[in-house]
Amino acid sequence: MTQQSILVCGGGIAGMATALGLKKANFAVQLLAPAYTPWGLASHQYHPRVYALSAASRAFLERLGVWSLMRAERITAVEGMELYGDGDGFMQLDAWQNAQSDLTWIVESGEMERVLHQALQVYNVPWKTDLFARLSPKGVVTASGAELPADLIIGADGARSQVRGAAHINHDCKPYGYSGVVAHLNASLPHQHVAYQWFTGDAVLALLPMPDTDQGPQVSMVWSVKQDQADAFMAMDEAAQAQHIQSYISALSQYRLGTLSLRSQPFAFPLTLERSDMIAPKVALVGDAAHRVHPLAGQGLNLGLADVEELIRVLVDKPSYQSVGELRVLERYRRVRSEPILAMRWVTHGLHQLFALPGAPAALIRNVGMNVVDKLPFVKRHLIAGAAGKTSGLF
Repeated sequence: MTQQSILVCGGGIAGMATALGLKKANFAVQLLAPAYTPWGLASHQYHPRVYALSAASRAFLERLGVWSLMRAERITAVEGMELYGDGDGFMQLDAWQNAQSDLTWIVESGEMERVLHQALQVYNVPWKTDLFARLSPKGVVTASGAELPADLIIGADGARSQVRGAAHINHDCKPYGYSGVVAHLNASLPHQHVAYQWFTGDAVLALLPMPDTDQGPQVSMVWSVKQDQADAFMAMDEAAQAQHIQSYISALSQYRLGTLSLRSQPFAFPLTLERSDMIAPKVALVGDAAHRVHPLAGQGLNLGLADVEELIRVLVDKPSYQSVGELRVLERYRRVRSEPILAMRWVTHGLHQLFALPGAPAALIRNVGMNVVDKLPFVKRHLIAGAAGKTSGLF
């Protein structure tokens, strides 16, 4: 097993977690990606992209040995969630309803990348600083012309995966016509470790709890909005963006956290629904290279880390006479991952479609549905278990 070589293409969270997990499982692995560049952030500055990690993802990072390396003061536990419809719909989820202390944890992308990179150095995982160019009979040819032999190539190179294209893995992409606008905001009221989400019919606004700063309470905004509205906001100058947050977004959030103000530069990214066949001979995809779902459930990275964990398990458990790149081995990985990925696609896409339907009848159905679910403890326990990664729950 240890004599078979594996090449991980991609230096983000999924790629580094894959390489580290394979190394800890005693595989001969190296990573191909541009050089890692750490974020030089002051104590009250935060990486623009944050993730809501499920209990399953936290447990995986603990097994990799990196969870404890993250600075506790930069991690925020989410103890509850409030969801608001576009009418009188309301649903509240609390960790205690399923005998849990926390629903999920908000962690910066940069903080996870920092500790994963640190662990890769400790375990002496080779990092080839180059770019993927093409596949070869022996493995991979890089942009500089170097050939890297590999029995298995893992594409962890994001939504625009070059590995996926080179391996001719079938890939479908459906644009939503929406963008996700993200930024960190100051709030005039404390978030109390609660995540908030508003379904407004034409948009979804999420405010995720973050560590307090020297300016007071802080939340991370994920605003899923139609493309033209996102483009108009991003085209504004800094002062106009700040005013838009203070007036429009504060009102959209029903002033649940008081008045909101912009504290970081906003970024926007197009929202797409993507799927792929995930494998080809000697090639497997993980994370965004394999699939993307609507961010309203906050499950993208959790799905990706579950890919990584399952692929490593399949490779560890395979019969010794089979190669790590053999199609029969990789088909086991795809088969096990197909159901949870399909379930999450169904949940997130279905919710997006439901709340985007115009008209009073649709609005009545979705708001009444939220109110009914809020009164059903057994359903809420299922949704909370979903947050932990134990089922295909809501978020």
